[in-house]
Amino acid sequence: MGSAFSICRLVEKALHTGALTPEIEQGINAELSRLGHLPLGASEALELLMYEMDAGRIRLVPTSSFCGDLCQVPI
Repeated sequence: MGSAFSICRLVEKALHTGALTPEIEQGINAELSRLGHLPLGASEALELLMYEMDAGRIRLVPTSSFCGDLCQVPI
C-alpha cells in the first residue's frame, strides 16, 4: 500500500467520523515523516480535510474515546 493511499484512507476515516482524532493525526504524521515528502494524492486529501475543518464539519478532538467502535475501523 502506498503512502498516498494510506494518508487518503486516514483522511477518509476522519471525514467518516467527523473528527480528527489523535490516532488519525499521528498516522498521517507518521506516513509523512516516513516518506519525507507530500505525494500529490495525499496533498489533495489533506487540503480537503483542512477545508472541511475550516468549514466546521470536522472537529479536532483531544481523545478518540467519543467515537467508540468507529475508531476501531481498520484503515
